Amino acid sequence: MTQANDFGFGTQIRKSPYFDATVRWGARGFSVYNHMYIPRDFGDPVQNFWNLVNDAILCDVAVERQVEITGPDAAAFTQLLTPRNLSKMAVGQCKYVLITNAEGGILNDPILLKLGENHFWLSLADSDILLWAQGVAVHAGFDVTIREPDVSPLQLQGPKSGAVMRALFGESIMDLRYYWLREIDLDGIPLIVSRTGWSSELGYEIYLRDGARGDELWERIMAAGAPLGLKPGHTSTIRRIEGGMLSYHADADIHTNPFELGLDRLVDLDMQAEFVGKAALQRIRDRGVRRRQVGLRIEGAPFAGPNTTFWPVTQGGAAVGKVTSAIHSPRLDQNIALALVSVDCAELGTTLEVATPWGATGARVVERPFYDPKKRLAAA
Repeated sequence: MTQANDFGFGTQIRKSPYFDATVRWGARGFSVYNHMYIPRDFGDPVQNFWNLVNDAILCDVAVERQVEITGPDAAAFTQLLTPRNLSKMAVGQCKYVLITNAEGGILNDPILLKLGENHFWLSLADSDILLWAQGVAVHAGFDVTIREPDVSPLQLQGPKSGAVMRALFGESIMDLRYYWLREIDLDGIPLIVSRTGWSSELGYEIYLRDGARGDELWERIMAAGAPLGLKPGHTSTIRRIEGGMLSYHADADIHTNPFELGLDRLVDLDMQAEFVGKAALQRIRDRGVRRRQVGLRIEGAPFAGPNTTFWPVTQGGAAVGKVTSAIHSPRLDQNIALALVSVDCAELGTTLEVATPWGATGARVVERPFYDPKKRLAAA
């Protein structure tokens, strides 16, 4: 039987409050994200995908560390970090935001949670935004406190996640709207619950506010969900690519700007408030971009797994871009990918070639997201 001590990256990599529970429940492999262990293997990834889209899975995503911003100027300082206009954001609301640097490059794409008028959490992708925010604050002249709180999220995702939540918290939880949050106490376990997730399915994120209760919370959720088919799992690469969801360091990084990704809606250059990168993003918008993110359908035999390198994309033998994320979708029975390509190759229907590890093969630019483009499942 696999034991917790069978996995070891060294003491510099932190374990989540759910680590031992995930090993008991079948985690076979981990990788590192935000300097922490994250479960990546509960067996067949295709079965994990079907568990997600047909029933529900529980994922340890405590690696989504929180940057907590409080103090009299917290709202103004949080706006300084992101080009998305937060002026109408209500207490209890969540928003998908970008963190940009002075050149307009993307440093992170977190979920922002507003817990109070001057109380915010940035629920992070994989980069050190705690250090960035603290650095920005040094000479910004704002009265804020920036720290990492004792908060560790789980993701409960899939069409039966609502029924599991009802079993845990009662009927009132069904009133929680998409991209809103609620503070809840589960028999003494302090939580924040939001209708968010990294799956493009109906789902919730459950933020534990006391790391000592991690094992207890995991077992409570699994017990409530067992009659409904809940399984332990990991974030599904198949489903997130189907949904066109970004993975930081793969589909976006410090050298990528929002306009290249089609995320113009997350940039308000007309608001009065200043934010880091505003002047650069104005220049980029006015000049136009040289590359864009596209969806690709790639010919050939089903990929055995996701890409682990950036695959070159060519047209007529000339380099035009790279595949950033690729996978075989068993539901669509297609090899699908996200890619960054030259703007003149980004039109729907454009034919390209991709250099995969198994040889060059044809590809075609298609609509993305590849499945449920209106996000009806997630917002249901």
